[in-house]
Amino acid sequence: MSTRRNFIQTMSSLPFVGGLFSATTNAMTKTAGRDYFKELGVKPFINAAGTYTALTASLMHPETMEAINYASKHFVTLSDLHDAVGKRIASLVQAEAAMVTSGAASALTLATAACLTGKSPERARQLPDLTGMKSEVLIQKTHRVGYDHAIRNCGIKLLEIESADELDKAINEKTAMLFFLNDSDPKGQIKAAQFAEIAKRRNVPTLIDCAADVPPTENLWKFTKLGFDLVAFSGGKGMRGPQSAGLLVGRKDLIEAARVNAPPNGDTIGRGMKVNKEEMLGMLVALEQYLKRDADAEWKEWERRAKLIIDTAMKTNKAITGEQYVPPVANHVPTVRLKWEKAALKLTADDVRKQMREGTPSIEITPGSSPADKATQEFSIGVWQLQPGEAEIVAKRLREVLSS
Repeated sequence: MSTRRNFIQTMSSLPFVGGLFSATTNAMTKTAGRDYFKELGVKPFINAAGTYTALTASLMHPETMEAINYASKHFVTLSDLHDAVGKRIASLVQAEAAMVTSGAASALTLATAACLTGKSPERARQLPDLTGMKSEVLIQKTHRVGYDHAIRNCGIKLLEIESADELDKAINEKTAMLFFLNDSDPKGQIKAAQFAEIAKRRNVPTLIDCAADVPPTENLWKFTKLGFDLVAFSGGKGMRGPQSAGLLVGRKDLIEAARVNAPPNGDTIGRGMKVNKEEMLGMLVALEQYLKRDADAEWKEWERRAKLIIDTAMKTNKAITGEQYVPPVANHVPTVRLKWEKAALKLTADDVRKQMREGTPSIEITPGSSPADKATQEFSIGVWQLQPGEAEIVAKRLREVLSS
């Protein structure tokens, strides 16, 4: 196997790639001061997967890091900063109010707590004991997901329904909130607009989980305008903010109630969901940068990367078929899908994933694959978190794997 140095020399000699690759190479090899990951024995990789939490999501813009560094050099009152940043973010996403949370899961917990306790500090201290409070949250059966533990940890009982008629009949004096998972909108009988309409008519607050649902940009205000009372976003995915940050936006009274349940207040269910001043300022600037970007140019570049990788794979091995697809809701970006029949190519998807990961440089592709005994093998490659020049590196490494 070639060494890292040989790999870099080979790539730098290629036309077109060399200029793009030099910036990436410098970023990977020339760091100011200590090489912390090397000291710790942790191996960085090229992210050809996407904004997965386990793969540390996205990379922050220099402007975001400047804001974080600025905040690290000053003391402020945390509540004052919460107020000011929330007000600025609310204006940017066209909502009544907003707050920075410690990720989208934290936003779900704080939103649920807000619907249970209102602005009462006494009730906030009582959670998850719901004595004297409403205790049920309604959800479509197809919208159940592992992340709804962030709702259940407030002590509520999740009740599953399927149809609009079932939802309307299930609402009662115990109903604290209706929950909607935006990624599952195509799966459920009740679509987002109808779900919000039923809740408004029955005067029950709604929460929608849009953690991985930007881009498109308009999702930042689409769902509050649709009638949802609270909307949760991850900050460290498409917006490229701190990975441990998120946004909760929506009705002013409910955001204020969420703040009662959140740090720096003690003896609350959200006390451990601390957001520091660096994350607050970093999230604000990340959002500003996200709204300033050229979305059309960004999309065209993602499509170029996808086409390059697909063309390379199909030219390398005639058994491969490739396509570019865009997931309908979450991670709504151009993505590569490669397929082949095991009868024609003996590799499995996991073989490819392992060789890409163990090569030099290490490359992570989208997690999950076809079972090894499945006749048709396939895997995906995410292109939107690649840095300049890395699509060419991924294509070259993929050619090596598929031709071996």
